Amino acid sequence: MTIDRAVMAFAGFVVLASLALGHWVSPYWLLLTAFAGLNMLQAAFTGLCPAASIFKRLGFKVGCAFQ
Repeated sequence: MTIDRAVMAFAGFVVLASLALGHWVSPYWLLLTAFAGLNMLQAAFTGLCPAASIFKRLGFKVGCAFQ
């Protein structure tokens, strides 16, 4: 799996988990969804993504988006 795909999978997991927690636990969990969305927008414009850095350190293969 490449870093790009790992980042997308992680972002999808965070969004779905926060939606489930927001529904069943507390609506404040929806702030995590907003944070994930803002982080994706920021990464699209700057190319900097904390999750990509972590996945790179874990040994994932380099993809096209995150070097």
